[in-house]
Amino acid sequence: MHAHPDDETLSTGGLLATWAAAGRPALVVTCTRGERGEVIALPGTTSEGLAGLEGDGPALGAYRETELAGALAELAGGDVGAIEQTFLDAVPFSDAPVAGATHGSDPSGGVRYEDSGMAWAAPGVAGPAPDSPPTAFARVPLDEPAGRLAMLIRARRPAVVATYEPGGGYGHPDHVRTHAVTVRALELAADPAWRPDGGGAQAADGEPAPGVGRRDEPWAGAELWQAVARAAEVREARALLADLPEAGALAAAAGLTFADPWEDLPPFAKDDLDTATSGPEVVQVDIGLVADRLIAALRAHATQVQHATVLPRPEGPVVGWYALSNDVLAPILTTETYLVTPPR
Repeated sequence: MHAHPDDETLSTGGLLATWAAAGRPALVVTCTRGERGEVIALPGTTSEGLAGLEGDGPALGAYRETELAGALAELAGGDVGAIEQTFLDAVPFSDAPVAGATHGSDPSGGVRYEDSGMAWAAPGVAGPAPDSPPTAFARVPLDEPAGRLAMLIRARRPAVVATYEPGGGYGHPDHVRTHAVTVRALELAADPAWRPDGGGAQAADGEPAPGVGRRDEPWAGAELWQAVARAAEVREARALLADLPEAGALAAAAGLTFADPWEDLPPFAKDDLDTATSGPEVVQVDIGLVADRLIAALRAHATQVQHATVLPRPEGPVVGWYALSNDVLAPILTTETYLVTPPR
């Protein structure tokens, strides 16, 4: 469950690639199309010449949909469609208009969730955009998107639902909202008394719309996986990356900087993952066997991600690096870490 195109790769790309390599089914649910994203438009990449997309929400959102499809194909090792994807506002729920959502021609009855925007507050840490509109995803009443996701959970009956921790990984308001929507959706999906609002969404032939045939059958069998990292590992990786000669040369040539290992870390970095004696289990996913897929997927998101590179061999906890629009070179860790909460 992700806020924008590119988040599926940045936050859970290793998990998705590993899942796909093992032949397991996976569905990426994306909440918005990232219409308010900054455009890097780096020469020599597929984003070259696309700077004009920035500020043109519909055009940028449409283009980022194509980047998302390309990234998922890369994570699946070139097997197009092996990792499924849908936008949350395309999940049928109600024909009634929804306050705080715009209206378009999607199959959900006219609802369209919009990117809420953000502003960089510190290296790797985001805050809300000062001009966040009333149509922003972060402002949509919680149970509306949560109800859609709950229906999808009941229909697909997953073993794992993965998303961000409560701070949204790095503070983006859409990420924070995505976590809240996911947690609420799991509650609704498991509740035998809950029924989706608005009655039976139907296809043109009068049959139940795809994916909602089991919406009245509760499902409480999903684990919640929250993407996190060990704070000490993040600090070590930042320090090591800044000392790598090839990373230093790139930073000097491209005008990039390195994050201070000792500054306050984004919310995904946790200090107590190894000391807690109760609560969620900690699970790690080894990136090593899927690092090439992950880098290719990051490069597919060229309007949002630059200089994605994999090392010939890992250096400590670092398997590669990338930068976002803040021009800060960030390490790619050798493992993805998740806090796993058992089914309800």
